[in-house]
Amino acid sequence: MVANPARVPEPEDHRVHGMGTEWEAPTWPAITPDEAAAVLARFPAAGAVTGLHWHSPRPFSAATLVQTTRGAFLLKRHHHQVRTREGLSEEHAFIAHLAASGLSVPDVLRAADGASAVAIGDWSYELHRQSPGADLYRDRLSWTPFVSREHAHAAGVALAELHVAARGFDAPARRQQPLVASFGIVPATDPIAAVSAYVAARPAVRAFLAGRPWQAACARLFDQAGADLPALMAQQPPLWTHNDWHPSNLLWSKDGTVRTAIDFGLADRTTAVHDIATAIERTAIRWLDLGQGNDDTIADPASALALLDGYATIVPLGRADIDAIVRLLPLVHLEFALSEVDYFTAVVADPASAAMAWDGYLIAHADWFFAPPGRRFLRGIERA
Repeated sequence: MVANPARVPEPEDHRVHGMGTEWEAPTWPAITPDEAAAVLARFPAAGAVTGLHWHSPRPFSAATLVQTTRGAFLLKRHHHQVRTREGLSEEHAFIAHLAASGLSVPDVLRAADGASAVAIGDWSYELHRQSPGADLYRDRLSWTPFVSREHAHAAGVALAELHVAARGFDAPARRQQPLVASFGIVPATDPIAAVSAYVAARPAVRAFLAGRPWQAACARLFDQAGADLPALMAQQPPLWTHNDWHPSNLLWSKDGTVRTAIDFGLADRTTAVHDIATAIERTAIRWLDLGQGNDDTIADPASALALLDGYATIVPLGRADIDAIVRLLPLVHLEFALSEVDYFTAVVADPASAAMAWDGYLIAHADWFFAPPGRRFLRGIERA
């Protein structure tokens, strides 16, 4: 566990997104010019570093835009407890498949030994060429909506294109690691037993939940979701998916279409329905406003419908697909919320954020869907 990660000099006033609405000091130190130069020296195609021009505000890793004698590159650094070289190679293989299928995705560079990532000390590094497209949502928090229905529609189109490109990529689900949007609990024959197995395999999560009635809480949520939900989800065809489809993971063209899909850190073998429901959950509900007295108005069903309309221009959605999306939405975030609890307990000593992931995200988000405002939102999607 990294209670107080070793610090290196940081850019003045560098802040990152917190779990709420406030900007915070970073958990992970910003990448320095000397560090970037040492890492890029391992990538023959990168060239010599001439400057760092931007530091990412994302909280779970450190990333910077590096200018070199051969162009601009995104250098991303992870603690080895979050991503090893092997863990990164899983998502890089998926990216390579998508690129071979014609999708615009990050161009992942290879190190001198042929690997797509390098390990130095406690860190794992990956390097991408700067991807084409405008980073219009770069500084916006997660769970903030599209700025227009047109962007939501374009995001739906791009998500369907990704799903078409993903066909034929038959790698198994990713190995156990924090911050991956797995899909092993909801479709399980006995989802409560699956939750229990997930917790049992992660001692820090088990210790965190020891004083909470977590099994009863999960049983209540699955009971509200309906006893047939696991069987319904188990019928969905498996597919490798993005699992973090929100506006700041998309780069945009001048005409308002999606130019490049980025940030495949949560990618895993799930289903198309799971990815669509995740995209709606990430973009159509202002979760950061939950509990602020306006729970009836935090949802934007028109944005969700625009995303679905865009998707259907590439891959038609039948009534069974829409029904599956609606049924899954209340619990689509469950496994990633658990993975955040894992991260905040096993990797960084941040019990307050772990509590927010469990109480505020896993439980409260599901409860909103099962309350009148959420049910109205779901009915709006279903009827349309």
